Amino acid sequence: MIRDKEIPVYLILGFLDSGKTKFLQDTLEGKDFDTGERTLLLVCEEGEEEYDPSEFTPENVFMHTIEDEDELSPELFEKLWDEYRYDRVLIEYNGMWLTDRLFSALPENFLVYQSFMFADAGTFMSYNSNMRQLVFDKLNVAEMVVFNRFPKDGDIMPFHKTVRAVSRRCSIVYEHPDGTTQYDDIVDPLPFDKNADVIVISDRDYAIWYADVSENMNDYEGKTVKFKAQLYYFNNIPGKTAALGRPLMNCCAADISFAGLIAENCNYPNLKSCDWVNATVRITVEDHPAYEKKGPVLNVVKLTTTVPPADPVATFY
Repeated sequence: MIRDKEIPVYLILGFLDSGKTKFLQDTLEGKDFDTGERTLLLVCEEGEEEYDPSEFTPENVFMHTIEDEDELSPELFEKLWDEYRYDRVLIEYNGMWLTDRLFSALPENFLVYQSFMFADAGTFMSYNSNMRQLVFDKLNVAEMVVFNRFPKDGDIMPFHKTVRAVSRRCSIVYEHPDGTTQYDDIVDPLPFDKNADVIVISDRDYAIWYADVSENMNDYEGKTVKFKAQLYYFNNIPGKTAALGRPLMNCCAADISFAGLIAENCNYPNLKSCDWVNATVRITVEDHPAYEKKGPVLNVVKLTTTVPPADPVATFY
């Protein structure tokens, strides 16, 4: 059964003539990728450029075209697996379809390993003005966006700002007509002041703060931080040690997980697991059994009950 194994999914996003087919053709031809795995190539949009199976190993690549998004379902992937016994899936997704439709169709054991968005620099801003929801939808799940056909002397700031308004984790690459590439290395300031006497984290910025405190924990040694989170007691039994955090979505709804940190001094008899709280904590960096290494420990100064954020699931915008 297909459910007995983990299936990696590589998701390629973008609108017509954005370079998706060329990227996938080059990927399938590449020796690093063509290592013998049986590959399902799911094509959800047919543009002017067509695949050339003679340039890759056709006996290991099985192409299936979907013309209507209603065809997407777990049963489709099961049926195609029965037919091809594939090991991985490449998806050239239709730019006019929302990604939630695809994620709801993926079987539980299908994991999105990588997601890229391609965009024609000459038409991207027009798409963003006229089809903002569709652009937001793609940028929100992409790990990298590639703006191809980008002029050598082009102004990258409008593109940078458009991406960063949606996602702070997405890498940005500008590909010029001569084939050279330029990586976006603009450093965006954090949306909170790490040097404040009390660092206040807004509901919207929890994911950014969680990533920063996890990666740069020593910057927070001795700092006081205020934020909204859920309180989780271990084994649901109130005690001194607990966790404070929020559900966090990195890529898609399928990868939502609890992003929390160990908290001490949490013996509040009036609180129970899953309660939303306004937390004031003082951070120390120390070895803790729950981490099995050094990590940021939240020493609770104060916890008070509160209502959930407007969007309980934290994102990187």
